[in-house]
Amino acid sequence: MFRFFKKKTTPVEPLPEAQTTTPAPDLSISQNTSTEVSPDAAQSPPVQGRRFMLSQALSGAPLGRQTGLPIVSADIAQPSAAVPIVSVDAAQQPEAPAHAPALELVEDQSAEQTEEQIAEQKTSWLAKLKGGLAKTGQSLGSLFVGVRVDEDLFEELETALIMADAGVEATEQLMSALRARVKRDRIEDADAVRQALKDVLADHLKILEKPFDVGHVKPLVVMITGVNGAGKTTSIGKLANALQQRGAKVLLAAGDTFRAAAREQLVEWGNRNNVSVVAQDGGDPAAVAFDSVHAGRARGMDIVMIDTAGRLPTQLHLMDELKKIRRVIAKADPTAPHEVLLVVDGNSGQNVLSQIRSFDAAVGLTGLIVTKLDGTAKGGTLAAVAAGSQGTRPVPVYWIGVGEKMEDLQPFVAADFAAALVG
Repeated sequence: MFRFFKKKTTPVEPLPEAQTTTPAPDLSISQNTSTEVSPDAAQSPPVQGRRFMLSQALSGAPLGRQTGLPIVSADIAQPSAAVPIVSVDAAQQPEAPAHAPALELVEDQSAEQTEEQIAEQKTSWLAKLKGGLAKTGQSLGSLFVGVRVDEDLFEELETALIMADAGVEATEQLMSALRARVKRDRIEDADAVRQALKDVLADHLKILEKPFDVGHVKPLVVMITGVNGAGKTTSIGKLANALQQRGAKVLLAAGDTFRAAAREQLVEWGNRNNVSVVAQDGGDPAAVAFDSVHAGRARGMDIVMIDTAGRLPTQLHLMDELKKIRRVIAKADPTAPHEVLLVVDGNSGQNVLSQIRSFDAAVGLTGLIVTKLDGTAKGGTLAAVAAGSQGTRPVPVYWIGVGEKMEDLQPFVAADFAAALVG
């Protein structure tokens, strides 16, 4: 009589093997490379239109091949839980478990920004820039308070520009242009002179303003150089984030094989940005650069950024090594490197000029990244660069940094910089 309440069971047929596992992607790269490259992260979002991202449908799923962070290292003995190390041998990879949850497409609402949000971001950046250059801005801006427009004002402005490390040549050019504008427009108000100085300075710095062009070649190979402590590795991490925001797929190469923890630092930046890193502990930096170019091409990357060890221009053997790295990159791609950037400390003052001359002579610079401008009293250095002081070529400034946060590295805009510098 209890058979009526007995639950009927239906035998479960096993699913075909092809439906229970997901084949591992082909991650093989050139057999001649000595470094290991991680599997690709999820596809980078397209540059235009709505962006979509993959999200895990069930939160309790085990970490599979698709969800691991794409950090690469050839020989880290004890990888931490925060930076999972991924092998490149597809044959050794575990298959996705049969109970792995399906992935669904979820619209990334953060991709769309209103005009108000963009305006707020620009206002926030200008405030940071003005705050970073406050010391220089105060020394210049205070000269226009309650004064008459006469020769004494011009002399004080000239002194303030030289004290801000604008240099004699740039100061003479700026003051000559300012005097001509004041005379032409018959300016008699101090505030109007301040605005005229902003305009003159913006015109003077315009030669350094150039957009960082991405997409004209693939992959775009970028070689990063600089002296010790200028902030190369940190700038690479921030730059990778900025380029990802444009929809570019980025690959990093840890070419600084000499400084302690340099590789780990770049791997950590890769972890933050979910970017793959080509690394080789204690290896030849030229070999790392060579492998990264091949890996970037094989993996369809948009940009390959190669870090290099810091060196002083007076260390001739290290400058020769930098030349070698450039030559080896050209062997991997005859058109590369497409960009050779020099990272300079904004607090270095006139010493920046000698750095530009030395590195430009060695590897042929295409652009600058100026860091640590927050709190500097030497904001006029870029005016000296624009003037070609001391035989320095006016190399374009692609990016400037005014803080430690990820978003504190922004493109250089001459008018914004001039407005913040004058105060």
